[in-house]
Amino acid sequence: MSAIALKPAVAEDAAHLAELRVRAMQPSLEAVGRFDPERARTRFLDSFDSSVTWHILKGGKPVGVLVLRGKQDHLLLDHLYVEPGSQGQNVGHEVMQYVLSQARQQGLPVKVGALKSSRSNEFYIRHGFTLVSAAEWDNYYSWEPQQGAA
Repeated sequence: MSAIALKPAVAEDAAHLAELRVRAMQPSLEAVGRFDPERARTRFLDSFDSSVTWHILKGGKPVGVLVLRGKQDHLLLDHLYVEPGSQGQNVGHEVMQYVLSQARQQGLPVKVGALKSSRSNEFYIRHGFTLVSAAEWDNYYSWEPQQGAA
């Protein structure tokens, strides 16, 4: 990653990062009439693990959060959120390059879920993810290391 850096999170970062998630998710959740800041916070905090969480920094300034969990047979891209004011500046793209490089090194697929109405669906497809299933509110994608996309 060039202008983007990842800084490991610590336990004390949980509340701040949960608030970032709320800000980043608000437009997508409002679009489907499901914006509930408390639920958005709680969903992040209930599974917070600083050992798999990183601050995304641009020019040394925090602009996002990445949660990448190693599972037995895949990497789970659990959270990738960029502050609304930093979206559209290749932050997500650079972080995705890092995620996919980790998957290639480990020879593991990457799995991710996305709210159906979110612009993130286009982002994942653009980075070589394939839709594998859909539920009422979410789409689920997978990226295979042999695809070599992005």
